Amino acid sequence: MGALGRALLWLQLCALTRAAYKFWVPNTDFDAATNWSQNRTPCAGAAVRFPADKMVSVLVREGHSISDMLLPLDGEFVLASGARFSAPDASSDSDCSAGAPALFLDPDRFSWHDPSVWRSGHAARGLFSVDSERVPCRHDDVVFPSDASFRVGLGLGARTVRVRSVWALGQTFTRDEDLAAFLASRAGRLRFHGPGALSVGSEACTDPSGCVCGNAEVQPWICEALLQPLGGHCPPAACHDALRPEGQCCDLCGAIVLLTHGPAFDLDRYRARLLDSFLALPQYQGLQMAVSKVPRTPQSREATGAEADTEIQVVLAETGTETGGAGRLARALLADVAEHGEALGVLSATARESGAPVGDGSAAAQGGPAPRAALAGGVVAALLLLLALLAGALLLRRAGRLRWRRRDEAAPAPAGAPLGFDNPVFDVAGSAEQVRGRAWLGPLRGRAQRPTPSDSAPPQPPAPQADARSTSRSYFVNPLFEAEA
Repeated sequence: MGALGRALLWLQLCALTRAAYKFWVPNTDFDAATNWSQNRTPCAGAAVRFPADKMVSVLVREGHSISDMLLPLDGEFVLASGARFSAPDASSDSDCSAGAPALFLDPDRFSWHDPSVWRSGHAARGLFSVDSERVPCRHDDVVFPSDASFRVGLGLGARTVRVRSVWALGQTFTRDEDLAAFLASRAGRLRFHGPGALSVGSEACTDPSGCVCGNAEVQPWICEALLQPLGGHCPPAACHDALRPEGQCCDLCGAIVLLTHGPAFDLDRYRARLLDSFLALPQYQGLQMAVSKVPRTPQSREATGAEADTEIQVVLAETGTETGGAGRLARALLADVAEHGEALGVLSATARESGAPVGDGSAAAQGGPAPRAALAGGVVAALLLLLALLAGALLLRRAGRLRWRRRDEAAPAPAGAPLGFDNPVFDVAGSAEQVRGRAWLGPLRGRAQRPTPSDSAPPQPPAPQADARSTSRSYFVNPLFEAEA
């Protein structure tokens, strides 16, 4: 049985024991365009340069014509059947012999803690994993390619990476003694480097409700490796009040459903139910889902009153242009738990969802409650100002015209008449004094002139007495408009 056959048999045994497996993706092959500075393999007659101070194992699959090659101080070429190197024919007109040399990129650039260099064996349409679970968990089986060369950095600190087993170069390592001997060999040193340690021997996850990944302690390294191409910063989320699930490095738009469960809960069965009964529906085609067991945060424990230290996290991420589907699916899952929770082994469920998309022009997109309250206050103020202007225009129209006189031009008042007028706004029972002669209009709901029997409008109700601090809504005759026509 060949190496590939043994790998397939081993993966089938992993599936029977509910073990998950992660595949290492990048390679250091000579014929991979992504390993070269110009993003293409060296053309005929080119000069080739490898980093002189790096160790590397390079698999060569095809024949290459090169003018010269700078080799690393320590490394190896693994020649596949049909692979060869040759010098260009002197009579040939090479199209790139005079150009810049082809530079092989740094083989140490791939880190174990980078989520982008791993592929999960549980990959399925609509499913994804949070960032910390994209890196091998402590119960996972790790597979390195048997038909490619590779090089793995085990981290910057002397921290031990622990997994269930490692499959590399046709061998399966399940004991630390065997793995340590391989890592110390020349073949191991060419493929694994860094001060970190790699350990195997963890038990497979046998709990039907799932197992916690165990990468929370190294999540800062995971996020650092993931965000390094982005300058160490998360891209801005496309929604307000974005969510950050447990194990995720950056915020996302969508919803999170948290479940507490009993002994009858089966994680694989519940994940399959969500895929078949919900995510496959046309209205949820723009969503991706991650389902796993995570440590329960103290805030979540206080909110639900549950004593368990773990919970099931269902992350619903919106990836398309349509929004709102994650919130609808979250509410559908809550309704499903209310109806079928006992049969599913789910004891309780809570949900959170992100806010409106950025730039959709809605009031919710402008921020939280404070901006909305300010907007509402501005609208009310504008309406009151508009009502005041309309009422003023109405009063001026009913009075015909309003003429002001200077004090020295005012007509003499009858003997004994007061020099001012009583402003009914301040005529409150129990007031210390009356405010006279002020031209403050108060609420502009008074009439411009005293009603006469010919007026068709019904009489207004009497003004109620109120506390002076309250806003008056009473009707009154405003003597300011008792002006001479």
